[in-house]
Amino acid sequence: MSIAIVDASTMVAVGELGTIVRTTDGGRRWTQISSGTTQDLRGVSFAGPNAGTAVGASGTILRSADAGATWTAQVSGTTRDLYGVSFTDANTGTAVGSVGTILRTVNGGATWSPEASGTTQNLNSVVFTNALMGTAVGTGGTIVRTINGGLTWLSQLTPTLADLSGVSFTDAITGTAVGVGGTILRTSNGGVTWDKQSSGTTVWLSGVDFADASNGFAVGADGVILRTTNGGVAWLQQPRFNWLRLAAVALHGAGTATVVGAEGLIIGTTDGGATWTEQSAGTDWLLLDVAFADSNHGIAVGAGGTIMRTVDGGRIWDRMPSGTSETLDGASFLDANTGIVVGSNGTILRTTDGGATWAAQTSGTTESLNSVSFPDPSVGIAVGGNGTILRTIDGGVTWTRQDSGTTVALLGVSFGDASTGTAVGRYNYNILGPTILRTIDGGVTWTPQFSSFGGDWREVHFTDANHGTAIGNFGAILRTEDGGANWTHQPSGTNEHLLGVFFTDANNGIVVGRYGTILRTTDGGVTWTPEFSDTHSDLFGVFFSDADTGTVVGGEGTILRTR
Repeated sequence: MSIAIVDASTMVAVGELGTIVRTTDGGRRWTQISSGTTQDLRGVSFAGPNAGTAVGASGTILRSADAGATWTAQVSGTTRDLYGVSFTDANTGTAVGSVGTILRTVNGGATWSPEASGTTQNLNSVVFTNALMGTAVGTGGTIVRTINGGLTWLSQLTPTLADLSGVSFTDAITGTAVGVGGTILRTSNGGVTWDKQSSGTTVWLSGVDFADASNGFAVGADGVILRTTNGGVAWLQQPRFNWLRLAAVALHGAGTATVVGAEGLIIGTTDGGATWTEQSAGTDWLLLDVAFADSNHGIAVGAGGTIMRTVDGGRIWDRMPSGTSETLDGASFLDANTGIVVGSNGTILRTTDGGATWAAQTSGTTESLNSVSFPDPSVGIAVGGNGTILRTIDGGVTWTRQDSGTTVALLGVSFGDASTGTAVGRYNYNILGPTILRTIDGGVTWTPQFSSFGGDWREVHFTDANHGTAIGNFGAILRTEDGGANWTHQPSGTNEHLLGVFFTDANNGIVVGRYGTILRTTDGGVTWTPEFSDTHSDLFGVFFSDADTGTVVGGEGTILRTR
């Protein structure tokens, strides 16, 4: 993970699985940018208001010419992992990586040439103070230095054998390096010699940055943030925001900093580290379902009581207070204002203002609730563990338990009209068959349906009273055209577990699943075509507000949007 300041308002951060996020308002909101890769990205550098470069695993190099808004791949000429990059102007840059790899470009990355580093240690970070002078640090206390723009590199004396993770210079002579075991090194002669400084911690320090020769921050494992105001003579530990690993820090001034860390964390301070606030509008929690009230207003729900809300069709998402830390598995809107979310331990939440605020409802059960469907604004059904089926006739204010006839966990439910609905669930070992239940009286009574295809059925979706699709493990897809009375198998072309399904009409549908799987059909599932998702995260929920506008959610806070 790494972060770079582009200008006073714009920053870019990179991370695992090709993640690139960008802010243009100083960190108030961050937007995920398509990188075109799923390789881990480890370093990013901007040499001006537009030209930027990101590097990562397996020799990945990406280039932006528009301040990080879009990125294109460059040929690096290596398959070794790259960990750091530094540009002195729009054309001249150096990337470093595993086994002493150093690459140099003088044409903005159109071509990269390898340079001799004189070491086989991994080089983790590199910084140039001007067009000629640069320093790279790495494992085993390695420090190499150039005074001719990166054409040749010489090893420097180092007072440590600890792995070094980050390096920062404020001018041509003053620099700081950090690493494992709380290691902090300082140079005042351009990197020729280095002296140890006391950090007051033994945790792994991953990143460091200085605003000037005196004021700097270092960050690392266990949420540790250190600050100095006297050039490292003394380092003081700042209040922890949490205990997540912090990877990199960028300073905008003596007291203003942005830090990126594990699980998508982005935090900022404007008071010298006395207090920290989360800057990212996103989340790294597992997202399990998504629902829209109209083309603009929608929610995504997931682990840790997460409720994300958008009011602009999914361009920006804000986290809403849910009042719970329970996992939220299912979501449905009754109308533009009223919505229901269900989750573990019988959790039911209700909103009457389009998702801005939520109130807990009494469910009468402690079973986990996995899915919810409303065939009209008054009548709704929620299903869950131990064959639980709950029904409401007052828009989700009160709920009563219905007899399902099974003790098998129910995972999905969908209604095609006010009367006809289907619930699906795990394999029923009592009948040696899958769990599929059908109602024709709005959920008052339920009868089992027959299918010769075994396994768990994860989710189901109906577009009308007749046409429905159920999906399950190992690429299994079932289709009904008579309201669930009969089901036929459809070949999906994948063996991945399928976890979410949505159809905009009887013919056009999307299925999502493990490892970024997205399948599309335009003929009612007769044929399924894989779509590129640009993620390896498991995908759990999908919703289309119209034929062209859809949202997919999944692991690691993944939110994908198509339009």
